[in-house]
Formats: sequence, C-alpha cells, structure tokens
Amino acid sequence: MTLSRNAFFLAFFAVLVLLGGPAPGNAASGPEIDRDVSVTLERLYRQFPGTRELGGRAFGILVFPTIIKAGWGIGGEYGEGALRVAGRTAGYYNTIAASIGLQFGAQARSVVIMFMTPESLEGFRRVDGWKVGVDGSVAIITVGAGGSIDTEKVSAPVVGFILDPKGLMYNLTLEGTKISRMHR
Repeated sequence: MTLSRNAFFLAFFAVLVLLGGPAPGNAASGPEIDRDVSVTLERLYRQFPGTRELGGRAFGILVFPTIIKAGWGIGGEYGEGALRVAGRTAGYYNTIAASIGLQFGAQARSVVIMFMTPESLEGFRRVDGWKVGVDGSVAIITVGAGGSIDTEKVSAPVVGFILDPKGLMYNLTLEGTKISRMHR
C-alpha cells in the first residue's frame, strides 16, 4: 500500500511540475499549432525521402511539433499538436507522460504518428485518452542506408517518427504516452 501510494504521489508530482510551467493563458492557439504542424511535416518530408509518399497514403497524421521532456529522478513530458485528415486539421491533441528512474535534464523533440489504415484512425478517434501500448501500438520507423525510408516495407497500421533538432532519434519509444483531445 505504501509503495503504491508513494508511486502515485511521485507520478502526481511529475505531472504537476510538467503542467506547472506555462499558464493556461499561454497555451498555443489553433492557428499557431497548425503553423507548427505544417513546418514539422515539411521538415520530415524534406529530410527523409519516402516520408512524403508514406504521408500521402496515411488516413490521418497526428503531429506534435514540440514535446518537452524534463526530469530529475522524476520526469514528465508534454506537447500539443493536431490531427490532420485529408490534409485538413480534424482536431487538436495533447500528449503527456510521466516516468520515474535515472534521468536528469531536458530535451525537446517532435513526434509524427501516421495512421495507415482507416481502422487504426477510427480506433484512435473513438478513445478519449488514447494510450500508446494499451489502446494501440506505434511502430517507430528508423532510417535506412542513405537516409531514406523504404515505404514499401511499412506494414504496421500505426507508424511513428521521433525527431530532434538534428533529425530522427533512435532507440526511443512512445510506450506509456497518453494522447487526449483538446478543445480549441
């Protein structure tokens, strides 16, 4: 009981620290998020051949232009983004995760999740508070030789790309991340 209570308070503290940064009045507006989503997608498409074709085949693309992850023993991450269906914004979402373990520092990254089947997109949209690894799995795509992605070998219903300011990040996971719809 005590261990469970301590874990709860540590996770609660991480969420408070994470959300305690910007005040609600500083949250990005819909047009700001849309602009940042467009910039992030263009960066992905420009840097990694094949991703534009893959995006064209996707039934929906969820983009989080900036996810801030910070921790000191207890960590958390938060970001806001948009779901695009047929090239248009179909909703705004936030992502949040908390972790406990050996960690110190902060980093920013971008995440692009592509729903490659209508069923995977519908499954995402149907659940409020979609949890990666519980409500759906995301296959993280890595870059092959020459910096290209073989889009013919992509068969997972949901694929993801994790980018830092220098390009794709390796050996990362989105497991345990919760994605919820925001009202803008």
